[in-house]
Amino acid sequence: MILSIVIPLFNEKNTIHEILKRVRRTPFDKEIIIVDDFSSDGSREILKGMENDPDLRIFYHDKNMGKGAALRTGFGHVTGDIVIVQDADLEYDPEEYADLIKPILDDKADVVYGSRFLGAPHRVLFFWHSVANKMLTNMSNMLTNLNLSDMETCYKIFRREVLEKISIKSNRFGVEPEITAKIARLNVRIYEIPITYSGRKYSEGKKIGWKDAVSAFFAIIKFKFVD
Repeated sequence: MILSIVIPLFNEKNTIHEILKRVRRTPFDKEIIIVDDFSSDGSREILKGMENDPDLRIFYHDKNMGKGAALRTGFGHVTGDIVIVQDADLEYDPEEYADLIKPILDDKADVVYGSRFLGAPHRVLFFWHSVANKMLTNMSNMLTNLNLSDMETCYKIFRREVLEKISIKSNRFGVEPEITAKIARLNVRIYEIPITYSGRKYSEGKKIGWKDAVSAFFAIIKFKFVD
């Protein structure tokens, strides 16, 4: 069993080394696929210095396109049995991989979402962010007939054969509702697992904002009707 860990990256020079340290520390056979979405803060230069690392496969966009585009690139190169999305910041903890993949290994699930809202420890931060997340999740659930608690989570884990049935069109954060809508349409087995969450402030590098919430709203509607 091989894990393919896809890391979309944009301007995370302060966390690259630490997130790779944590991912590498996980006790699984794995390939690590990094997609640099045209970073301008020195991240790309750091990655250039890692190109000879045997456990890394690094790809570069020649312009900034967004998280969805980075995932599309990364997913196109996976070869493992199970695929995990890992943000390049330190908000999500790779030590939880074992819990996240267990429903798949036990043949109970084809897709697993890691939920920030099921009671695991989390850093206390923005009230309105949590309200927006829950509103978007509820709206997505209404149109997909799922009962997820955290549609917008980074931690989405797939059997590779399930992921191969999805064609991602969104370039930016609309990718989260798009993936959810297309997974729901496949009628596969979905589990949620509680995860810890160490969110960041904007002064610490957080990027997602209210415009992305608006885009996600329209993506939820769009991908209800568009494959």
